[in-house]
Amino acid sequence: MNVRYRVELSQTERAQLSALLGGGKHAARKLKRAQILLAADAGVSDDEIAASIAVGGSTVYRTKRRFVEGNLEAALSEEPRPGAARKLSGRQEALLVATACSSPPAGRARWTLELLADAMVELTEHEGLSRETVRRRLAENDLKPWRRDMWCIPQVDGTYVARMEDVLDLYAEAPDRKRPVVCFDESPTQLIGEARQPIPAQPGQLGRYDCEYRRNGTVNLFIFLDAHRPWRKVKVTDHRTACDFAQCMRDLVDVHYPQADLVRVVLDNLSTHSPGALYEAFPAPEAHRLLRRLEFHYTPKHASWLNMVEIEIGVLRRQCLDRRIGERDRLVSEIAAWEQQRNAAGARINWMFTTDRARTKLARAYPDPNKES
Repeated sequence: MNVRYRVELSQTERAQLSALLGGGKHAARKLKRAQILLAADAGVSDDEIAASIAVGGSTVYRTKRRFVEGNLEAALSEEPRPGAARKLSGRQEALLVATACSSPPAGRARWTLELLADAMVELTEHEGLSRETVRRRLAENDLKPWRRDMWCIPQVDGTYVARMEDVLDLYAEAPDRKRPVVCFDESPTQLIGEARQPIPAQPGQLGRYDCEYRRNGTVNLFIFLDAHRPWRKVKVTDHRTACDFAQCMRDLVDVHYPQADLVRVVLDNLSTHSPGALYEAFPAPEAHRLLRRLEFHYTPKHASWLNMVEIEIGVLRRQCLDRRIGERDRLVSEIAAWEQQRNAAGARINWMFTTDRARTKLARAYPDPNKES
């Protein structure tokens, strides 16, 4: 190896390289070149540098040569690499991205790589363009036009903000047994039975089950979750009508919280979740008695994520229901066992989203602070 290139850094260059290695986001190859130059300046041999930095001897040689023959910037930067030039120019790449973000051609549900390649041939002077070229350019821009994500897009306005802060303020309160906060929701569940008996797992053999199954109907799960103490309750019903909701509210008041003065219920905007449901299910005096001990707090529309119980439903499905259960009685028994274990373990939802964080994250939805009060 030719060793005639001797690296002697100035104080300014050493400081620049130390700052480069001290922080910031840089390419790994650039950082290795900086280490090579600092080590060479300190008198370390090429072989020792290559071993300590985990690079080849030729890399050490080229870096030193480019510093001596050029300057520090030349030593740190990339040399032109061999190979063909990029097929699409910057302007053409921008045109590709814009095309991929536009509506697809008539008769097609979405853009494909082939359709985009054909479109670019029509829009530019290229005689042909491969799907791989299109794929790479789209990947560099983190774009996959053939994929979509279904999402509930809320209308974030004053009503949204008011309901959101109302719920978040409830979560932030200190626990009060006389005025508990209970999150409530429902979730339909299918009863799926086995068509053939599964084969249990054995050493060296996975458990196996048949792809065929039986549909045995559906049931509904009503889930209660205390926002301030480790308690949840799941009630299995055949339907989720207004009368079923009313029965749940009576259970909440008379069975689960008989000593509470007022139970504050966080729930979504389902049509059955209304005070009127209690008047449909019970005589007026009974409905009136129950409603005097209930206070409904509704999440904003398309914002059910603000209801803590949504997280608990996800835990229930992962820990208990992620399997085939074909009989209603067995489902009730399994859910009861899960519920008892969660309550005994003191499991709670660690809610982190506060009113202050909401005002920062959704600042655009709040009134203009410069307006006169």
